[in-house]
Amino acid sequence: MIPANAELSRLLPDLFTAERSVRRLHAQLAKSDPAALLTALSAAVDAAVAEQDEDEVALRLVRIAGLLGELEGPKTVDLLIDILGCDEPEARHAAGEALEELAFDRFKEVALGVERALERLEVGSPALAELPYLLAAVPEPGVKKLLGKFLAHKDAEAVAAAIEALVEMGDGTAASMLTALEKDKRDVELEDEEGEEGRVTIGELAAEARKLLLAADGAVDEGPAEPEAAAPPPPRRAPGKR
Repeated sequence: MIPANAELSRLLPDLFTAERSVRRLHAQLAKSDPAALLTALSAAVDAAVAEQDEDEVALRLVRIAGLLGELEGPKTVDLLIDILGCDEPEARHAAGEALEELAFDRFKEVALGVERALERLEVGSPALAELPYLLAAVPEPGVKKLLGKFLAHKDAEAVAAAIEALVEMGDGTAASMLTALEKDKRDVELEDEEGEEGRVTIGELAAEARKLLLAADGAVDEGPAEPEAAAPPPPRRAPGKR
């Protein structure tokens, strides 16, 4: 039922009151003992993902991600990556923002967490396809090495995301990292700038990405001969539809 004008005038102040309560409670929790808070948040993540209601899952994980953004350390990074791997886009967005901010301040911590994630997350985890885009936004020398680890992963979506992240970074020296993938027949579904979806092989994606990187670097492509069909340019995607 659509609220009447009189009810709207009542609901808006209620919304503002609720928001003040959220901010007050967030600040109160953020000031608590970090170790105790982290333990409580870890349990809260487990409880949230066990919920059946998708809206409730998203609501809880968004708030948890916001509080985790106030903390630091390996467990914090692991929990944020776990949220990044959930099925709720809103929660993934919140976790991605918190992780990215943490990566700017404490890159080594996040890098080590990403390396752990590559080992512990199952193929198909949304986080594996989200992390490369997040890393590409961080101006650290170690990002290229981390993306190289994604290129070697069994998860095709993670490989595709790493290829696109390297193109986004525009570092021509990364072109050689893609040569070994040009015969990879695994295919992935990608979305272009117009929102059209289509399938492309990892090999096609890698070949076109390598050309783009070499062109950006002013180098000459001395790689394999052109395939009979030209590969489409790497589509642009954003993690969690961010």
